[in-house]
Amino acid sequence: MTALADATLEQVDALAALTETLVEVERTISRLQAARDGILAVGSRLALQVAEQAEHPDHGEMSARTVAAEFAAALRVSDRTVQRRMADATWLVERFPLVWEAQGDGRISAAHARIICEAGEHLDDAASRAAYSAQMIAFAETEAPSRVARMARRVAERFQPRSIDERHRDARKKRSLWVKDVGDGMSQLGMLGPSALVHGAFDRLTQMARSMQQHEPEQQPQQEREQEQEQEQEARERVQEQEQRPGQEREQQPGREQAHADPRTLAQLRNDLAFDLLLTGAPLGHDRPGGSLAAIRGSVSITVPVTTLMGVDTTPAELNGRVPIDPVTARRLAGAASGWDRVLTQPVTGALLAVDRYRPGPDLRRHLRARDQRCRFPTCGYPPADCDIDHHHDAALGGATAESNLGHLCRRHHMLKHHSPWTVEPLGDGVYAWTGPSGKTYIDRAPRQNTVTFAEEDEGREGREGVGAGVITAPPF
Repeated sequence: MTALADATLEQVDALAALTETLVEVERTISRLQAARDGILAVGSRLALQVAEQAEHPDHGEMSARTVAAEFAAALRVSDRTVQRRMADATWLVERFPLVWEAQGDGRISAAHARIICEAGEHLDDAASRAAYSAQMIAFAETEAPSRVARMARRVAERFQPRSIDERHRDARKKRSLWVKDVGDGMSQLGMLGPSALVHGAFDRLTQMARSMQQHEPEQQPQQEREQEQEQEQEARERVQEQEQRPGQEREQQPGREQAHADPRTLAQLRNDLAFDLLLTGAPLGHDRPGGSLAAIRGSVSITVPVTTLMGVDTTPAELNGRVPIDPVTARRLAGAASGWDRVLTQPVTGALLAVDRYRPGPDLRRHLRARDQRCRFPTCGYPPADCDIDHHHDAALGGATAESNLGHLCRRHHMLKHHSPWTVEPLGDGVYAWTGPSGKTYIDRAPRQNTVTFAEEDEGREGREGVGAGVITAPPF
């Protein structure tokens, strides 16, 4: 246990007070940021009014520059930066007024607002944007931005006037590859392509890099593993957003033994292997001990409603629980998959009822993975693949190895639970109550499934279950 386990009552009260103060400060910051957006949006509107009155042929561009220059001179910043902020603020205030108001009230942060708006940016109908905003604001008030992003993409799909098939066909035309020089003899190679292919390639490079790291002579320190997990999550998000920026992950510890160990970080190994494959067609180092890197293939997980597989409707599938993909790709991957899980959900609430598999396997693990979908510590978004399955009540002390006593925790929060005053109490139905050192309790609920629902003929009839979605392990790319 940490030193906080021995804290006095006064110290616990001080921590609780600090927490409340920090929350209030963050709310104040959100309110001020929303107020700033409002002022910038009014400046844009003023510039447009002046241009319309004078019938300027540039549709207000010069007026906007004029106002931006005035603001910039007063703030001592670049007028280009201010004009860009004015455009962003106008977009937020005018297209998503409910989101802006929620931020102004301190109910959500600027990060929440940005994620909600970006996920719904393609919604052209004002009524659809308002309905989408209202649903997402209610969700964002109790969740971290990383979780809001995933839900926002799901909800936005429901309000899309065009099917994902149509939009994907158009989006595929934008696939490209580019180079950007960044100085110091370095350049970035960027790629924009179908999500299933990009994630599959990234997964293959990750498996290869980890295979090469397994030959280190000593166990990786806990702190390094946690740092590596966090930065891997950031790397996934960068790929998801099609941003190709060089990142650094864990550093090799000074003085650490190097014999028979690859000194490169995971990010460096991914980079080197990618260029090996692109330039030579095969990864260098495939003859190292431990197996052939060339035999490793990337894989992705697809969640798809069964009615989409049947072609009954076009409800989007999801790639790794993160981004929607078109049903055509989902059906192709499902048809070639070696096996897949069936997830049964309650048709109205979307709550998980059961998981089975057409082929034998570890049913309980699949059930937990389908239920949790990420680390069960409040605000954490790590996927189950990067988590441990933890007994909430220690098995050594009589805790049952059952669904009600198990949940996914990433390494960071697994350690936090076992080596700090944080405690967790299962409340049933996948709901957990976490209590911090200050005594404050935080509730974490299992995310709802992306399901196809239908009306029940008889609410009292037992066994009326909705067939939700199949979690598919896709074939090698």
